[in-house]
Amino acid sequence: MGYVEDRWYRTVKDADGRTTQVKTARHGTGMRYRVRYIAPDGKERSESFPDRQKRTADAFLATVESDKVRGTFVDPAAGRMLFGVFAESWLRTATLDTATRETVELRVRKHLLPFFGSRQLAAIQPSTVREWIRALDEAGGLAVSTQAVLFTHLRTILNAAVDDRRITKNPCSARSVVAPEPVEKKIVPWPAERVRLMRDLVPARYRLVLDLGAGCGLRQGEIFGLSDEDLDIEGGWLHVRRQVKVVRSRLVFGLPKSDRERKVPLPGSVIRRINAHREVCKPVYVTLPWEDPFSVTKITESLLLSTPRGNAIRRNTFDELTWNRALDEAGIPRIRANGTHALRHHYASVLLDAGESIKAVSEYLGHWDPGFTLRQYTHLMPNSQERSRSAIDASLDFEETAP
Repeated sequence: MGYVEDRWYRTVKDADGRTTQVKTARHGTGMRYRVRYIAPDGKERSESFPDRQKRTADAFLATVESDKVRGTFVDPAAGRMLFGVFAESWLRTATLDTATRETVELRVRKHLLPFFGSRQLAAIQPSTVREWIRALDEAGGLAVSTQAVLFTHLRTILNAAVDDRRITKNPCSARSVVAPEPVEKKIVPWPAERVRLMRDLVPARYRLVLDLGAGCGLRQGEIFGLSDEDLDIEGGWLHVRRQVKVVRSRLVFGLPKSDRERKVPLPGSVIRRINAHREVCKPVYVTLPWEDPFSVTKITESLLLSTPRGNAIRRNTFDELTWNRALDEAGIPRIRANGTHALRHHYASVLLDAGESIKAVSEYLGHWDPGFTLRQYTHLMPNSQERSRSAIDASLDFEETAP
């Protein structure tokens, strides 16, 4: 068991065995009370308290002993680590793909460390988090969606601190902390006419981007990483095995988003356009590193789409010089909703309108959770009320027999 030591007085017994309190050389200076206890690891720990806080010291010792029994003990000294030190450690050890790691590092160092970096982990309270959220909002310049992502990073880092037993609770989880939450806008998919218009306006060598996006639901990077060997023409399947992405300003091959390969139905119309494309633009062998731009290990793939110089397509260059120019020519605003991702939304809307299940659409789009797909596209699903009435009418529409 631990005990509370009074460092300003010591107990002395006289010849008669009576005890008296005698001032020590420390009397009147420094912390008066020191709680000494044995931590679960067997090492002695201590915590000091100033004069007139004997009750606080006693309460601290009672909490320590209770936490030891419950198995929830957290060494107070562990929480003295600075948030910045812990965050850098978390960044080094977090399980993230290379591209995601680069983005997360940038956000943490730009938006979290300036505010929290010099604070001790244990000193970050719900009020501290609320102050930070308000500062983000008042500063302006950051979309609510970005603020929500930053809050998620902060909560994840502090969850790791809880797991490492540096703090007992995550202040982000307090009821008084309201996380930034963007207003979800309903997806308005492009109509077929707009897809056709954009296909006519992009250069011929890039029209396959629209065919694969609107016809197979591929993401932009997956389109750029599609190889001739990924096509099962006879079976009618397209295998999504990789993407081309930018990591630390360099192009690399990598797994599709969520690190999952998948296969999607390959319609005859898309097969015909692939064949027509190959007649004009032959597949090009491109060699890139896998995931890590500085890796000596490189992969060579025969890509269906490439630049006129025979290189893999860089997303930003394609967007600026090809996609956005076509948007301008078509009179379509350059907004996020009109990026190449609009082709995936068109694909999903066509499948749902045809009666395809959410589960199948989710698999074809490469979503982890069909619930996410449902939340995104539920408003696009055909109204089933009339079909329900017709089905019941069909089952009950028979001649009644006389009673």
